[in-house]
Amino acid sequence: MIDDTLLHEAEALLSACRAKGVKLATAESCTGGLIAAALTAIAGSSDVVDRGFVTYSNEAKHEMLGVPMELIARHGVVSEAVARAMAEGALARSRAGIAVSVTGIAGPGGGSAGKPVGLVCFGLAQRGAPVASDSRIFPGDRTAVRAATVGYAFALILTRL
Repeated sequence: MIDDTLLHEAEALLSACRAKGVKLATAESCTGGLIAAALTAIAGSSDVVDRGFVTYSNEAKHEMLGVPMELIARHGVVSEAVARAMAEGALARSRAGIAVSVTGIAGPGGGSAGKPVGLVCFGLAQRGAPVASDSRIFPGDRTAVRAATVGYAFALILTRL
């Protein structure tokens, strides 16, 4: 699942974090821990990766990250509002300086007209900076959507560094 391209991107991100003295945390739903797995596939990544939260269920998002159930009910679990709350929760519950979150519909089922398969919402929280969010629709099957999500999460963090 973690191809050479993602490993190279992970190495570049780890180097950039080291250069800035920043630790990372991840909060993942649709990727099931693939962002953290790609980062920790690189030897020595423990000086950058603080922790990763795999919060696949709504209850896990609430219990582990403090995402209000009312927020999930109001916006839906796949929303930028929930992605922002996930990133904020990961940052608050870690020693990291930056946290990225992802929640989405990797497929093959689960999509709707308003929220199609391939839709992924991202959150990015950094100490001393406003929380950011973004959404993308990635093409392809479940594996392709999840891999594209990992790559885009890396790019988001790099733009913030």
